[in-house]
Amino acid sequence: MTHERYVYFFGDGRADGSAAMRDVLGGKGAGLAEMTNLGAPVPPGFTVAATLCTTYLESERFPSTLDEEVRRHLKRLEQVTGKRFGDPANPLLVSVRSGAAVSMPGMMETILNLGLNDETVRGLEALSGNPGFAYDAYRRFVAMYASVVFGLDKEPFEALIAERKRGRQVTRDIDLPADDLKALVKDFKRHVHESGGQVFPNDPLDQLWGAIRAVYESWNTRRAADYRRVHGVPDSLGTAVNVVAMVFGNMGDDSATGVAFTRDPATGERRLYGEFLINAQGEDVVAGIRNPEPIERLAEYMPAGAAELAALAGNMEAHFKDVQDLEFTIERGKLYLLQTRRAQRTGPAAIRIAVDMVSEGLIEPEEALQRVPASGLEQVLHPTVDPNVEVDVLTTGLPASPGAAVGRAVFDADRAAEQAAGGEELILVRPETSPDDFHGLVAARAVVTARGGMTSHAAVVARGMGKACVAGAKELDVDLGDRSVQCNGRSVREGDWLTVDGSTGRVLLGKVPLVMPELSGDFSKLMTWADEERRLRVRANADTPADARRAREFGAEGIGLCRTEHMFFESDRISAMREMIVAPDEAGRRRALATLLPMQRQDFIEIFEAMDGLPVTVRLLDPPLHEFLPTESAEIEGLAKALDLSVADMSKVIARLEEANPMLGHRGCRLGITYPEITEMQARAIFEAACRVVAQGHQVFSEVMIPLVAHVEEFRRQAEIVRRVAVEVFAAEGRATPYLVGTMIELPRAALTADEIAQQAEFLSFGTNDLTQMTFGLSRDDAGRFLPLYLEQGILADDPFQVLDADGVGRLVELGTQLGRKVRPDIKVGICGEHGGDPDSVRFCHRAQLDYVSCSPFRVPIARLAAAQAALEERGVQNRTRATV
Repeated sequence: MTHERYVYFFGDGRADGSAAMRDVLGGKGAGLAEMTNLGAPVPPGFTVAATLCTTYLESERFPSTLDEEVRRHLKRLEQVTGKRFGDPANPLLVSVRSGAAVSMPGMMETILNLGLNDETVRGLEALSGNPGFAYDAYRRFVAMYASVVFGLDKEPFEALIAERKRGRQVTRDIDLPADDLKALVKDFKRHVHESGGQVFPNDPLDQLWGAIRAVYESWNTRRAADYRRVHGVPDSLGTAVNVVAMVFGNMGDDSATGVAFTRDPATGERRLYGEFLINAQGEDVVAGIRNPEPIERLAEYMPAGAAELAALAGNMEAHFKDVQDLEFTIERGKLYLLQTRRAQRTGPAAIRIAVDMVSEGLIEPEEALQRVPASGLEQVLHPTVDPNVEVDVLTTGLPASPGAAVGRAVFDADRAAEQAAGGEELILVRPETSPDDFHGLVAARAVVTARGGMTSHAAVVARGMGKACVAGAKELDVDLGDRSVQCNGRSVREGDWLTVDGSTGRVLLGKVPLVMPELSGDFSKLMTWADEERRLRVRANADTPADARRAREFGAEGIGLCRTEHMFFESDRISAMREMIVAPDEAGRRRALATLLPMQRQDFIEIFEAMDGLPVTVRLLDPPLHEFLPTESAEIEGLAKALDLSVADMSKVIARLEEANPMLGHRGCRLGITYPEITEMQARAIFEAACRVVAQGHQVFSEVMIPLVAHVEEFRRQAEIVRRVAVEVFAAEGRATPYLVGTMIELPRAALTADEIAQQAEFLSFGTNDLTQMTFGLSRDDAGRFLPLYLEQGILADDPFQVLDADGVGRLVELGTQLGRKVRPDIKVGICGEHGGDPDSVRFCHRAQLDYVSCSPFRVPIARLAAAQAALEERGVQNRTRATV
């Protein structure tokens, strides 16, 4: 009887796995196996499969065969290294690291130097001839193990180290003498026992099993779960556990550790990029506890190691055909690669790298399109600091993630999450960040750290989310207890405004104006490729001429939603709108509408001019009338006076228009049926504007949208008014312009009876914002009170107001589309909710055979790229961004 295999070895020039086994080995394990097969200098080890992770987490126990399998591979590791696990004379030490199939930097756990105890540390001391190194490794191991396996806070260990450094008047951990490091081991173990009653394990095998369990359990930590939710990583993937023979970058000045990227992950420039530390272990670089040196300086210290690293980096990129993120250690002059994985990169870098690799012949344009996450394009649209404005620079650090952001200073991740939920714009300021701060980074607009480098936790996470980041701003003295920061004699307290310029590394005092970037060059080339591949058209939601012009600049192929009510809220129009609402009869309403007509007409003229030759969908008045009326006493009195009414009469009008549930009340087509003169005025403004713009030599394709239709008879009556007015206007203007009359399907009944509606309507546009509310029975204004809990507990995989609910709302969209086309095969179908700019929702719309999506102007490029990726996936061109090591 054969048993399922759980453990895979790599080392001595051969491996049991390869890069193709990411789902089993995780990203790190697959990379280690592939590098071993390529002959790269990789320390030997073995990987315990990711497929075991979720099984263990559910059952809280391992398969009966795993113990023997681990022991067998441990023996093999001893044979390859010539060392023995737990041998006091020649100890084998290992690192235990996580590694999911999708890179999740810093989100799960690592333990170094496992296998040390009071006997093996003496063997390490004798072999190295360096007691300081041996006990430095031991105290690190105890602290990491206590944190990862026992769940103890790291701060008390740091406090014990700081106390020793103060006593010796040194600033660096490595400057402590061996006796102090040896004493710290005892201090650490004592703290472990006093904090929870745990006895630190002495047996290396017990240590190993504790570490394996802890790494698997780290899959369900808050920060890991938050990361998966933000980045759309499935909970079912699990993490592998990698057990690797230790190599040491902290054995003296001929040793080092570092991180290197084969290209600059912030800009995409083709150069080796990264940082290193002499006489350090790997976590020192990514944790940001010491400020590292740029990789360019490695050649000054270790020229042979630097040359070998550069050559290996080039080989890895050529083999994987993608930018690689490498971890390396140099032990007494010998280079080892500890990891290669697909490098996370900013949106701008992703575009440049993809386009450059096409020109270099590494990949084809189709793959380049799949290499750039559609959501990453938002980073390209990030604002920058206005160069024409005088700024007050507080300090300058490392430009770790580009873009600029403005917000109030906050010094705690929990407070950041709480305040952001209340609508605050925030800048998270920390000495350094750890994975436990992830939810604060999600909440903040940008992050600033006093310590750490370009590959620190804050930098990597911020780049992955497209947030501005300044790291290693050494002049900042952050006082977390006082919630303030001191810098060059100046103080910033919580709540003070800051501007972060992640492109230059500047931290600026106050609110500085920001400007949007120009889109050209590589971005334009990528968008051209995307437009050649996609079938789905992309329009924009635009309510003003300025929005229309911006939409066209971003490549919109028309306007899918122009919300006419937004034209009434300006100060010179709201009074006429209010006059119309409070009028006691039709004659009074028509007088007020006559005042509004030329205003709406002029807006439409400018919008049609901006969209010359492209379709413009205009939605007739949708919200309930009470939204245009004041609620404060002073405003009510002022309106009553302006309209020559008593306050009492004004109050009666407002009370009459109040509704228990306005979302389901007197709005949309119901207003037009009750007050047909409103529909007449808006239709007249549309068609008069169209005729006058055509007279100037432009092309106009107007589409009049009847909102909130539940029954075909509602649509028929409103469409009859629109078409009658069109005939009247065309006769008066002496010309006709092409137009369609259709509806927004935002009610489940409309989707279910789309065949009846399509007998009258010439286009259907799914308003997925309201359709989601109606289908779920959720008000998105109120759902924020409990929806985060639904996401946290896994009741919903995504926020349905951000990602289209394919199983429920999506099924209505598909059904409505099929019913409509059965009656009218050429009917135009799209969506106009904000889901139109979400990549997953765009892919759904492609599969559902819709004609177009419409979204905000700034999300048009995202939708264009997502539509191209959907078309490529349909053709079998797979997205390799998650399949590449």
